[in-house]
Amino acid sequence: MAAAALDGIKVLDLSRVLAGPWCTQILADLGADVVKIERPGVGDDTRTWGPPFLKDAGGHDTNQSTYFTACNRNKRSVTLDMATPEGQALLKQMAAQSDIVVENFKTGGLKQYGLDHESLRAANPRLIYCSVTGFGHDGPHASRAGYDLMIQATSGMMSITGRPDEAPGGGPLRVGVALTDLFTGVYASTAILAALEVRHRTGEGQHIDMALLDVGMAILANQASAFLNTGAAPQRQGNSHPSLAPYQDFHTKDGSMLLAIGNNGQFARFCEAAGHPDWAADARFATNTLRVRHRELLIPQMEAVTRTRNTAEWIALLEDKAVPCGPINDIAQAFDDEQVKARGLAVALPRDAGDGIAQIVGVASPLRLQATPPVLRRAPPALGQHTDEVLAEMGVDAKQLAALRSAGVI
Repeated sequence: MAAAALDGIKVLDLSRVLAGPWCTQILADLGADVVKIERPGVGDDTRTWGPPFLKDAGGHDTNQSTYFTACNRNKRSVTLDMATPEGQALLKQMAAQSDIVVENFKTGGLKQYGLDHESLRAANPRLIYCSVTGFGHDGPHASRAGYDLMIQATSGMMSITGRPDEAPGGGPLRVGVALTDLFTGVYASTAILAALEVRHRTGEGQHIDMALLDVGMAILANQASAFLNTGAAPQRQGNSHPSLAPYQDFHTKDGSMLLAIGNNGQFARFCEAAGHPDWAADARFATNTLRVRHRELLIPQMEAVTRTRNTAEWIALLEDKAVPCGPINDIAQAFDDEQVKARGLAVALPRDAGDGIAQIVGVASPLRLQATPPVLRRAPPALGQHTDEVLAEMGVDAKQLAALRSAGVI
């Protein structure tokens, strides 16, 4: 197997649920050796977040959720009770031999075990220690637990997601995936890679304080900028865009399609193809700003025309005219898309954990490095699948393993 970008980097993963594991899966896909620590007999919370559950070779549901598999491939699972002195000693030994620790306990939650940043860095000054919390390590809400849904509500994300209050089905909505958790994982991995580069220059590790709230505010992007520079809070407006038009869904003869017109040239080409060059010539629609201001006039006229053709007919008509247009797929349709297939975005990994699950299918890493591409070494692990293997690498012999297991430490 070709060398990966992070070959030789060791990560001790003390995180669970989504934000932390998403970060460490990115590092694992890039080649880092990620050891995931889980509670004996219980494991990561998301192992039981179902249905849906993985199926065994006979097609029957197991007790293992598909949620866990989304963010834990390429890792080795070790069950270890950090509440015991023996477990703490083993974790400190692991941290001393690691490059990176990622954890998402409450602020100060690991200090009682001697697994906080200050304690571990004293023994390993090169350690990069990334903490993921809901609200950060300072401020009046630092001690609060944070979940994605709470942050989507607190940050204002839900206030701009969904239809306006006066529209049918109006009201605030969460995004369909745990967007804040996922972005926190991506930002955390970026920060860790930056800290690795700093360590190359200085020889020193550092602490990284990642907060879901900070990320939730950051990914408001243009909506936050609009408020901060005008004082007007953006409102929900369904699938239309606050600053672009026409940039939304449109009804067709057999369903809906998406038009994402971002400049005057695209608009003119759409109008020509739709048989209405008069729209592009209309002074009210001559620029994007004018189209946004007069969208109440433009959109109904467009929709009266989009309803005259099927979605596939519109796509065929526009695809060679550089007018962004596409279907609104469900996830099954998305994975059946020819471009998705061509990019190899569904990846099956075999698993030999003795639990009847032959393989687990996941989404390929989107990181396409030409010389050092992501690696797929391991399917998401069964609970404790690699405990003996990892501890043996640390010098724990068979007799000691048996004693630790008998005492409930592993």
